[in-house]
Amino acid sequence: MANLLLSYAEAAEQVNRLIVSRAENESQSAAAESIPLGAALGRVLAEGLRADRDQPPFPRSTRDGFACRAAEANTHQLLFLAGRVRAGESASAPLGSGEVWEIMTGAPVPPGADAVFMVEHAELESNFVRLAPPRSIEAGENIVPQGAEARADDLLLPIGVRLGPAQIALAAQCGSTHLQVAPRPRVAILSTGDELVAVDQVPGPSQIRNSNAPMLAALVLAAGGEPIILPTASDDNDTLDRALGQILDQSLNPIHDPSLNPTIARALTPDLLLMTGGVSAGRFDLVEDALARAGAQFFFTGVAMQPGKPVVFGQIRRTQGSLPFFALPGNPVSSAVTFHLFAAPLLAALMQRADPVPRFALAQFSGTWRGGPGLTRFLPAWCDFEFSPQVRLVPWQGSGDIAAFARCNCLVMIPSTCTELAEGSTVSILLTGCA
Repeated sequence: MANLLLSYAEAAEQVNRLIVSRAENESQSAAAESIPLGAALGRVLAEGLRADRDQPPFPRSTRDGFACRAAEANTHQLLFLAGRVRAGESASAPLGSGEVWEIMTGAPVPPGADAVFMVEHAELESNFVRLAPPRSIEAGENIVPQGAEARADDLLLPIGVRLGPAQIALAAQCGSTHLQVAPRPRVAILSTGDELVAVDQVPGPSQIRNSNAPMLAALVLAAGGEPIILPTASDDNDTLDRALGQILDQSLNPIHDPSLNPTIARALTPDLLLMTGGVSAGRFDLVEDALARAGAQFFFTGVAMQPGKPVVFGQIRRTQGSLPFFALPGNPVSSAVTFHLFAAPLLAALMQRADPVPRFALAQFSGTWRGGPGLTRFLPAWCDFEFSPQVRLVPWQGSGDIAAFARCNCLVMIPSTCTELAEGSTVSILLTGCA
């Protein structure tokens, strides 16, 4: 099998090409799901959100104060306090000449008023109020006009928006008790390695607990997918062939059976396969050959990067279209980094997310770094976002150092041509908080 070692940029482009190809060849998108608003956090809209009425639905005061005509208030004459209106109420009459209405934040502005001056800028005498000189006020000040934020039936959120707290608040304001969202992609996670034992087991002298499976499951959940953790496969050809055969066996995916619930059918057919371990150049690194025996088409079998160089990407034909896969390195940091860079964008595309994945930002580098050229590096780091982003590398002992990785909140990207970073250099950082 040819060694398809690419640069990071070339590898990212290969992932994007598959994304574009799948989008062009899909006859129709997976059916949307209707879910309650309270369960929508992190899901992706499959139907645009439209305003059910003008927003705001009335001219709204943004201050506690007095609704007035600006021209009258600017005379600094005493104006008659004709009434009071609170949030949730409406003025019982229009504003008359020479009058003001006391008004609370969020309340509808009485007809005839064109400004609101703040209560702390007012002078009161019995039932009369005036704007304290020498202050003045402009027409429209402290008022949000009706429909200034949106008009009825305006598109507020397009398809592809991932729903966060602000988007959920907007949907609630529009009276949307349920939302149409894209299905969560199902991601099969297959760990390999004779050295692995379950998390609840006591490892032997040469064994380690399987940390990759729960880590990848968490990454899949954070990215909006639904993880399926499969039994660990040992390092032998027969076991790997059986494991891949079960994933690809169409008899386990009876989607043509009209009596089968569509949700159950989808649960039996993963949208993406993640394998970990067995992709280096060692004698017992057997995953690539097992994938080849399963009929895999390889897009790359390594990337000139650190960590994560042995990562493999391809797809396997099956009756119901191709199954894309990533064979990730077994070292946990390598596995996480390659997930963020390559698997997360594909997951986002499966959900038709509109925002870019992965997410990068600029920061000022604190410290110094030196290294050789030829590899694009993604090094564990901590960024202080309090004011302007300041980032420093986290000391680590290589791509198996989970403790160091747990102390980072981003990765510093160092281009393959860079051999030195000086204090104060501007660097790109990969945000790893949520895919």
